[in-house]
Amino acid sequence: MKPRLIVSRQIAAAVVDRIHAEYDCPYEGKEMTVDDVIAALTAHKADALMITSHVKWDAAAIARIPDHVKILATCSVGTDHLEIPALKARGLPATNTPDVLTECTADLAFMLLLNAFRRGYEYDAIMRDGWKRGYGLGEMLGLRAAGKTLGILGLGRIGRAMAQRARGFGMRVLYSGPRRLTPDLEQGAEYFADFRAMLPHCDALSLHAPGGAGTAGIMNAETFALLPKGAVFVNASRGGLVDEDALVDALTSGHLFAAGLDVFRSEPGFDKRFAALPNVFLCPHMGSATVETRNAMGFRALDNIAAVLAGRPAPDMIWS
Repeated sequence: MKPRLIVSRQIAAAVVDRIHAEYDCPYEGKEMTVDDVIAALTAHKADALMITSHVKWDAAAIARIPDHVKILATCSVGTDHLEIPALKARGLPATNTPDVLTECTADLAFMLLLNAFRRGYEYDAIMRDGWKRGYGLGEMLGLRAAGKTLGILGLGRIGRAMAQRARGFGMRVLYSGPRRLTPDLEQGAEYFADFRAMLPHCDALSLHAPGGAGTAGIMNAETFALLPKGAVFVNASRGGLVDEDALVDALTSGHLFAAGLDVFRSEPGFDKRFAALPNVFLCPHMGSATVETRNAMGFRALDNIAAVLAGRPAPDMIWS
């Protein structure tokens, strides 16, 4: 008999093909709530559960997972939708999908940066409206990326990939995080132990830190004010890092030149004030949304499930 699996959300077609080949799974591609998932796990007597970050699994939800479920695999690198202490207390193996989405997420973050610098949304809107007039040499001017200083909060895998792209555009790279990296990982990036001390030096700031209590609201009225007037702001990490009222104020006052945003405090019901601002380039949380990466994420989750169900250690356990 094939092991029994429940998948809580629509996933890439190639991953579905592998699931049907290796698992007994009543996959329909539906977006399931916690109640839906618990009902499906129970009815199917599932051995494993694959989820994404679209639903929060707190202690109460985790307590409802049937005992016959041997692993919870999240198809994401982030784990802030999981109450990890509750998983650990229950002894339920849980895994994520690190490494495989680094390059594509950094690509999108740098796309946000360039579109913010070069007024990408506004130029696109002009063309879609029919390009009704020419523009003088002093109109609709963006900013040059080359020679600017980029500050990065969190020089992990994605932050380092972002820094690599910035260096390719001739940018100086600063970073801040809980600890300084070794020179081989820094690749010339300049470290600031104090995040606030870094901000006045940043022509642009890109967030690549995890969510959670330690970083919640780290970008607020005080920290936005520390950025130089005319700076650019990019967030492709977690919406919870940002006080969105403060960000709107910084954008409408002219303190920030522009922003590129892929994540929001509330998704998909994001703050519509951002959509009304011409100096904001928006994406609907698509950092990992390439065929290659979404396939790799799904395959990585299935590899973790297969390992646990075979009695082997999971390659990507998120608690120990």
